[in-house]
Amino acid sequence: MARYRIATKPYLPYPGERLARRKGLGGEFYELRPYAPGDEVRRVHWRAYAKTGRLFTRLETAPERARFRIYLDQSPSMRLHGKLPYAQEVAALLLRIARQEDPLARLEGGSPEELRPGKGVLVLVTDGLDPLPWPRLLPRRVVLVQVLSPLELDPPPTEALLKDVETGETLPVGREEAEAYKEALAAHLKALRLLALLRGRYALLRVGEPPLPALLRQGVLELL
Repeated sequence: MARYRIATKPYLPYPGERLARRKGLGGEFYELRPYAPGDEVRRVHWRAYAKTGRLFTRLETAPERARFRIYLDQSPSMRLHGKLPYAQEVAALLLRIARQEDPLARLEGGSPEELRPGKGVLVLVTDGLDPLPWPRLLPRRVVLVQVLSPLELDPPPTEALLKDVETGETLPVGREEAEAYKEALAAHLKALRLLALLRGRYALLRVGEPPLPALLRQGVLELL
């Protein structure tokens, strides 16, 4: 049976950014230092020796145990178009996978604006539609899973009365408004995706699609 883990390494890391500050074994390359008696021969950097005639030991970042907290957006907009039940399914799946590495991983819920700083990687399941200061709200280590309905992504170009569930305001919309909405949504999705990829991972799920293959295809999950 296939096993998965949540990917946490930024998909678009900042130039020169290191994943860990502690030296150790079993991680990614950290630095070279002169060979010292007692160093493992398998850690000798032979290419450096070929260039300089001196022995160097390869140091690597120390692997750190992953820690996770799963947060489910329960704001009013999530209660539209079947998003909340679907998001609950997604959050439960991610929690099961997270607990393979972190038995203390937990699931929390509420409004994104109620997010508080915490240890480990934040896995946020949300529609991302609230007008919030997302760059300030999202921590440096985040996995953002955005859940939207097909109707929200591609509304029909017919006249309708649009109601904002967050403010209660209503607005008549037609073809022009629908096109303007799609342009604004595309720009918003692009900005959120870039922000998340700089700090971790991102996936956009459509209500009703099987979450596991979608999360795997978009890089939020990795095969072990």
